[in-house]
Amino acid sequence: MFANKYRYLFIAILSVYTYLNTVLCEVYKYFNIEIEWYVAFGTIAIITLLVWESSRLIEPAFKKLFTKQKNKIKTLLLFFAAGSILTTIFTVGMVFFVSMVLHNYSFKQTIIPLKLNLIYAWLVNLLFHLLNAIKFYFTEYKTKWMEAEELKRITAQAELQLVKSQINPHFLFNNLNVLSALILKNNDEANKFIEEFSKVYRYILTNHDKELVDIKTELDFIKPYIFLLQKRFADGLEISVDVPDAYDKFYVIPASLQMLIENAIKHNIVSKSKPLHIDVHINGNNTIVISNNLQLRESVDNSTKIGLNNIIKRYWLVSGQNVEVKKDATAFTVALPLLTLN
Repeated sequence: MFANKYRYLFIAILSVYTYLNTVLCEVYKYFNIEIEWYVAFGTIAIITLLVWESSRLIEPAFKKLFTKQKNKIKTLLLFFAAGSILTTIFTVGMVFFVSMVLHNYSFKQTIIPLKLNLIYAWLVNLLFHLLNAIKFYFTEYKTKWMEAEELKRITAQAELQLVKSQINPHFLFNNLNVLSALILKNNDEANKFIEEFSKVYRYILTNHDKELVDIKTELDFIKPYIFLLQKRFADGLEISVDVPDAYDKFYVIPASLQMLIENAIKHNIVSKSKPLHIDVHINGNNTIVISNNLQLRESVDNSTKIGLNNIIKRYWLVSGQNVEVKKDATAFTVALPLLTLN
């Protein structure tokens, strides 16, 4: 604090303020001190300057102690004590010089001015060191807060990256199963599937390292994915998507719609006799809803439970918002918050 570039302006303002108070309180008249106004003001200004500058000169030594000492309060008190000693020495010297050298006053006549100036100097020194302590602890608090925020950011970023890395193998594993089934049925359909699958997987590779994608990009991605699913399940699967163009400016987690559609197919019966209906639409509170009729399978093979948990965790890490999940006797519904970029 003592090396502040505006220190001389502060010293000048404090000196003027102090001198005006001594005049208004008639200190010189009350204590019978005969002194020219400019000498009185100059004495106050020089003492104020000496108090500040003495602490500024010894501040670097105490900064080194701050890095070594765990007890910061002790170091601040030592700094204050050292400043007080120098303040006392400089003030005594200044008063004796003005009183006994410039004005030829006796020692007895110098005692009262000395007491008054020492009281002022000690109070000013206390003020300066209190301000320094406040600045020190504020800086310490700000540094600790920034370190804590940076740690949270790094931790969240690392955790988010770890969660993201689960998408690629998860997606690949499930779709290779689809492809193997189609190859056995129809080579032409398998070739078309591979073409559309390459578009889907290209999206995953392009966007897996992004935290958010806009709705339009996400919808463009799930169109070929829906095509792949309908080729496999035919009349056993119905997927409807109703998202107005006005919502293109909003953002979602990459591949979140695909994973929820995949999750619905994975956990429910999909057949011509019991078709699965999946509905994707916008509701009135800035969320995109993915719902399906509930016709659960008795068992789910190779369930890693990555899908929904992945989305919930990624939404929380990226935006701090919760994904709403509802399940009743007839339907399973997930509402994803529509996000905006700050």
